[in-house]
Amino acid sequence: MIHVALLGFGVVGSGTAEVLTQNKAIIEKKVGRPVNIKYILDLRDFPDSPFGGLVVHDFNTIVNDPEVSVVAEMMGGSHPAYDFTLACLKAGKSVVTSNKEVVANFGTELLAVARENGVSYLFEASVGGGIPIIRPLREDLASNNVTAISGILNGTTNYILTRMDTEGASFDEVLKDAQRLGYAEANPAADVEGLDAARKTVILAAMAFGKRIDPNTILCEGITKITTADSELAKEMGYAIKLIGYTTRVEGKILAMVSPRLVPLGNPIHGVNGVFNGILVTADMVGQVMFYGPGAGKLPTASAVAGDLIDVMAHTPAGIISPVWVDAEPAEIADPDTHVCRHLVVFDTSDESAGHLKTVFGGLNAVHYTEGRFSFITEEMSEGEVKAKIASVGYPLVTRIRVL
Repeated sequence: MIHVALLGFGVVGSGTAEVLTQNKAIIEKKVGRPVNIKYILDLRDFPDSPFGGLVVHDFNTIVNDPEVSVVAEMMGGSHPAYDFTLACLKAGKSVVTSNKEVVANFGTELLAVARENGVSYLFEASVGGGIPIIRPLREDLASNNVTAISGILNGTTNYILTRMDTEGASFDEVLKDAQRLGYAEANPAADVEGLDAARKTVILAAMAFGKRIDPNTILCEGITKITTADSELAKEMGYAIKLIGYTTRVEGKILAMVSPRLVPLGNPIHGVNGVFNGILVTADMVGQVMFYGPGAGKLPTASAVAGDLIDVMAHTPAGIISPVWVDAEPAEIADPDTHVCRHLVVFDTSDESAGHLKTVFGGLNAVHYTEGRFSFITEEMSEGEVKAKIASVGYPLVTRIRVL
C-alpha cells in the first residue's frame, strides 16, 4: 500500500481528495497497489467533511512518518509551502504540487534536492490547470527543439478581455463581475498585473530550454491599461487582445515576457475565450501543437495533481522522473529590447495624412484614423527600435500593444 499526505485542504486540496476517492479503482489499477490518503494538513478542522478524520495540524506528523512516501502540496504562496516541500524531499518523500509560485521561485533548488534524495518533484498542475503541458514538454516533445511557446495562462484576465471584446464593457465593470463570480480574488493584482502568468511563463521557459529565469526580472505588463477603445480597435482590425505569456530564444539567449498582445484571427489562441487557457508550442520536428482546456477550477486542477501522484506512485521506487533544469546565468537571458515583433501604435494627433509618421516608421499597416487618433500596425521591429521611434515622433502616445 502507498500512503499519501495532502498539504492544504482548500479548493485544489479537497478536489484532489475527491479525485483520489471517486476514481480510486482506476488509480489503483494504474499504480498497481492500494493507495491510501493517510493525512491532510490544514490549520482548520473539517468536521462535516468525509475526510475530516484525516486532518492534522502539525506538519511534523507527516514528515516524520516513514509510511508516507508521496506528498501533494496545494497550500499556495511561498511559505511555508517551500519549507514543507524541502523538508519532505530531504526526508525521502516525493512531492507533487499545483503551486506555481514555489516552482517558479525555488524550482531549481527543489529539483536538485529531489535528485539528491532519490525522489521526484512534479508540478503538472502549476501551469494550465487541468491542461497537460508539463508532461508533454518533458516526454512527448522530448526529441524536439522547442523554439517558442505562447499562451493564455490566466483565466481571470482572459475572462475580462473576452467580455470587453464581445460586450464592449469596461475593464473596471468586468473586473467587478469577475470578483462577484469568484473568477477574481478580492485583491486581483497577481492576475490583472500579469504576475501569475509570469510565474507560469518562467516554468514553461525552464521546461523548454532547461534554464530558469527569476520571475521577478522578466518584462511583465498586465491588462489594467487596456481600454474599451483598444478592444474595439483590435476587433475592427481583425484581432483579439489576449494576455500572452511568451518565451523563445533570441540569438541563443532566452527571452520570457508577459504582455497584452493582438492575436490574429488565424492563430488558434484567438478563439480561446472566457476562463479557458490555450498554449501553443512551436518545435522543430512536430511544428505547432496546441493545448487547450480549463486553466483553473477545483476538479480540473485536482485532476492534474492526481495525474502526477499516479506517475510518482507507478514509478516508486523504480527511479526519479523529475524534470531537469538549472538557473540561467545573466549572460544567457535576452534583453527584452531585442525582441522583434509588430506593434499596434496609437497616437493622439489630427494629422490625417500622417506624413511624419510614415517617414519615421516606414510601412504602416491597418491604418485607422478617428476622432483625432491615428492608429497603425508597424512592420516587424525590435522593442528598442519601436520605443525610440515613438519617442522621436513628438505626438502623444495613446497605446502600444504588441502583435503575436
